[in-house]
Amino acid sequence: MKLTYLSAILLLASPLVQANGLDLNLSKTMPAIEKFYLDLHQSPELSYHEQETGNKIADKLTQLGFKVTSNVGGFGVVGIYKNGNGPTVMIRTDTDGLPIIEQTGKSYASKVKVIDEHGAKVGVMHGCGHDIHMSSFIGTAEQLIVHKDQWKGTLMMVAQPAEEVGGGAKAMLGEGLFSKYEKPDHIIALHVSASVPAGKISMKNEYTMASVDSVDITIKGKGGHGAYPHTTIDPVIIAARTVLALQTITSRELSPLEPSVITVGSIHGGSKHNVISDEVKLQLTLRSYNPNVRSAQIAAIKRITAGIAQSAGLNESNYPVVYVHEDESIPSTYNNPAQTDIVRNSIASAIGDTNVLETQAVMAGEDFGLYGRTDENIPITLFWLGGVNQAQYADSIKTGEVLPSLHSSKFAPDYKVAIPTGIKAMSNAAVALFNK
Repeated sequence: MKLTYLSAILLLASPLVQANGLDLNLSKTMPAIEKFYLDLHQSPELSYHEQETGNKIADKLTQLGFKVTSNVGGFGVVGIYKNGNGPTVMIRTDTDGLPIIEQTGKSYASKVKVIDEHGAKVGVMHGCGHDIHMSSFIGTAEQLIVHKDQWKGTLMMVAQPAEEVGGGAKAMLGEGLFSKYEKPDHIIALHVSASVPAGKISMKNEYTMASVDSVDITIKGKGGHGAYPHTTIDPVIIAARTVLALQTITSRELSPLEPSVITVGSIHGGSKHNVISDEVKLQLTLRSYNPNVRSAQIAAIKRITAGIAQSAGLNESNYPVVYVHEDESIPSTYNNPAQTDIVRNSIASAIGDTNVLETQAVMAGEDFGLYGRTDENIPITLFWLGGVNQAQYADSIKTGEVLPSLHSSKFAPDYKVAIPTGIKAMSNAAVALFNK
């Protein structure tokens, strides 16, 4: 039978095909994993509210024979399985959903609505694919236990809450993840991709995701009547000058070889047409890879805002207040090159060289990077799991139509292909690290 390129890819991703790595009989296990996925998809929980999701993960790991601890760093779960002497490999998944009303039109779409912390009624959706992550995570744990004769060491499964708000990894580490449980020798994770076709994996060495900082700037002035601007110091004018000046940090102060993003996402000030207000508030997001660039961004923001305020005639006591939300800050994700090469080669052996792609770094952030920034200096690797339906991907290439992105209300990964691919990739990567 002659196979087209598309049908060949789909055949490779099918759970009926045996990998060159572990002999995974996914045809028997996938129905239960798919059922688990559909349940997770239809019952998402917001960050810091993942109690039932955590319970489901804990139950699955307990059934597989793990020693399980729940409610770590919130509703996080740690599962430990000791299988003789050897390294400790940690596999991490994230568990929280997003405040999005799902509009995929799928029969299994989430219909969950909750009241958020602001008292508003919001929809909840796994718009970032964490349900794919958790399903691959449990499928991987299952396969590693079935094939425990292929590896020796300690398997550490970590289901982390509150990734979407940058708090979950900090909370779990703060509760002694690497001291109360196990100190990993290797840490790996996957993230579903909205731009890679299902059945494929993509990754890169070194920086793969950006650091993220949220910054608030309160610009002060001297309010008054809009008809008498000469008697005021207008914070709206100062804010406008500031927004433009901040753009010169990336374009004129930092090396063009160092990626940097400074985005003003929100500006609020004033109350009426003819009133000059006393203050304007700006909200910024900062992105970079190099920690030195992050420090330079923040220092420049403080210097520029103070300088513009001074030039407007404000005294020092009324200079802008620059507040960096350090509790929400996350570092860039740096894939250890030596470990990532092992992961890449093991996945290529399992699903085929042509299905493992090199990707570019992105300016999105992930608190997974924190696990590699502790005093233990543990190597980490995050790889991308293709999630786009093959036919939809081919159509987008042909027509140029933009695919729904992560965090889109219309993001609907092809779970029947993505999940078995994720299980194959993660299981084989873990065994390779155990046996390296």
